[in-house]
Amino acid sequence: ENASYEKIVEVDASSLEPQVSCPHSVDNVKNVREAAGVEVDQAFIGSCTNGRIEDLRLAAQILKNQKVKKGTRLLVIPASREVYLQALREGLLETFIKAGAVVCNPTCGPCLGGHIGLLASDEVCISTSNRNFIGRMGSPKAHIYLASPATVAASALTGKITDPREMEA
Repeated sequence: ENASYEKIVEVDASSLEPQVSCPHSVDNVKNVREAAGVEVDQAFIGSCTNGRIEDLRLAAQILKNQKVKKGTRLLVIPASREVYLQALREGLLETFIKAGAVVCNPTCGPCLGGHIGLLASDEVCISTSNRNFIGRMGSPKAHIYLASPATVAASALTGKITDPREMEA
């Protein structure tokens, strides 16, 4: 409260559009509408970065009573055992499974190319993880887009990068 700051910057975040980091750099950021329509093979919600309970709640809200687009894989990996158990108690895991997602135990996985969710050549993934470097999730010929849990959930439903605000209509 009594701290002294060199500079205070206030940003009205309500005017920001949903963002997406395009391949192959986290700095290659665009408004989601600029990448809208890119077909995705896989959508990944989770990891230590965006697998918190509030992230899973938001994704489940979009996915509730919906089905993942045929031909699109949706993986959900809660950030921790505690988050997994909370999501289980709240019925979020059931929502994901009914939508067609594969729910995995909390672990490092697709975001670092560890095991489940590895991408093949020319596959496209939209992910809530924190890196999209070449070869990060499997093949060096795959393309990784980074986005919010809401954007990833919306994209899983349509099979292409989708502005989550379109799902509210």
